[in-house]
Amino acid sequence: MNTIKIVIAEDDPQIAEIQKRFVERIPGFELVGIAHGLEEAKDLIEVIQPELLLLDIYFPAGTGLDLLRTLRIENHKTDVILITAAKEVSTLKEALHGGVFDYILKPLVFERLQESLTNYLRHLEKLKELESLAQTDVDTLLPRGQSSVPVKTIPTPVTLPKGIDGLTLKKVQDVFDEENFMNAEEVGGHIGASRTTARRYLEYLVSTGTLQADISYGSVGRPERRYCLAK
Repeated sequence: MNTIKIVIAEDDPQIAEIQKRFVERIPGFELVGIAHGLEEAKDLIEVIQPELLLLDIYFPAGTGLDLLRTLRIENHKTDVILITAAKEVSTLKEALHGGVFDYILKPLVFERLQESLTNYLRHLEKLKELESLAQTDVDTLLPRGQSSVPVKTIPTPVTLPKGIDGLTLKKVQDVFDEENFMNAEEVGGHIGASRTTARRYLEYLVSTGTLQADISYGSVGRPERRYCLAK
């Protein structure tokens, strides 16, 4: 596999320098840019198109989560590892909804970053080897799906109808927690897909009993379908 290109987005120059030195010690990765602001980070991603972004959350002009949402809405292929001091559960949930690969709390230690980047490299190698998916492959690629607590599961990829991809289906399912209701446009924004694509996956999950749909009337009286986890 070719060297993985990394961009660091961190507003503190000293912390960015530490991350730079850590990355340079880990084989298989090449640091191709450092951004100290969100706009600079977005420009680097658009021009260099790195495979991976190491992203802080707190910036003077906004948050890393803002950039994460933009990247997903614009369908950028760059994966994201958040490196942050943010310890709020709500922040972690939003990061997971945005599809981050990992979430590392500051102060950053070398061993934790090395573990994360090594896992990322293995993840890419596994994807490259696969021609089709079995459930065991999905469980390896998506360890968050493994749990000792019984949960509603989606059908294995071999049973999925045409036009429904197992990995995208899992992303849609992960958007929902116990309380939230969302429409297709909102879900599409979270997973980086169009409203039409999101609607197709949402309706499929309704058909399997994983989600339920309800009709909501907005301020102008136009009905829309909103989705939540099935009770």
